[in-house]
Amino acid sequence: MAHPFLSPEQATVLITGCSSGIGRCVAEQLRARGYRVFATARRAEDVQQLQLSGFNAYRLDLTDERSMDEAVHWVLQQTDGQLYALFNNGAYGLPGAVEDITLQALRAQFETNVFGTHALTCRVLPIMRRQGYGRIIQNSSILGFVALKYRGAYNASKYALEGLSDTLRLELLGSDIHVCLIEPGPVISRFRENAAQAFERWVAEVPSRHQEAYQRLQSTRRSGKPTAFSVPPEAVCRRVVHALESRRPRIRYPVTFPTYLFAFLKRILPTRIMDRFLSSKLM
Repeated sequence: MAHPFLSPEQATVLITGCSSGIGRCVAEQLRARGYRVFATARRAEDVQQLQLSGFNAYRLDLTDERSMDEAVHWVLQQTDGQLYALFNNGAYGLPGAVEDITLQALRAQFETNVFGTHALTCRVLPIMRRQGYGRIIQNSSILGFVALKYRGAYNASKYALEGLSDTLRLELLGSDIHVCLIEPGPVISRFRENAAQAFERWVAEVPSRHQEAYQRLQSTRRSGKPTAFSVPPEAVCRRVVHALESRRPRIRYPVTFPTYLFAFLKRILPTRIMDRFLSSKLM
């Protein structure tokens, strides 16, 4: 049961970032389980592809507040004002050394990964409060609790998302609105391809002492080979299903072996030793 009074067939779920990867997989898997899925994407052509695949799909751009208003209104028109769950999946990664990330680039990273996610969450909370239940599922990252070199902008955005989510969970204690964090590590998707595009847009032309490292990172991305311990997006979907259907969902859902390993090492290792370990990882 998705809720004491809901079966999956009665439960509605709004998902962001459904053009590919985790978002598309979760949308497909939940639809197969009987959920009424509202799939969204930023680009009109991706929305059209979702519609051709039979989804209730709509354009939602996390950097555009009007877009969010219209998407939420679209959902509520079809659900008699009800929404069981929001899966905040839409995000991207911006690689680059911290000293090479301009304020404009950092703001762009936060606009999607933090500010847009926060704004959309705040739009659905009154709906969930009114109906008396709901699930807010945040797609965070292994980089929401450990830092890696050349991931500073993405690290900062996911740390911020985890902080907001932890605080929101405390503020919702005593309600039947649950906040869950999914923490994937390497997942087979277009994430690295999109990160390479973000790098070309924001960092590639910046004179940098890190060019050698950048060349190695870009070469790895262009190879198209999954990184070590990569898992298919279905692994994330299994955690999302548990977060939706458990009467007592977990606060955090680690997904990949590196996520479990890094969380364990962070608990037991002194920070300086952990820094040496992490400094050797590019992922």
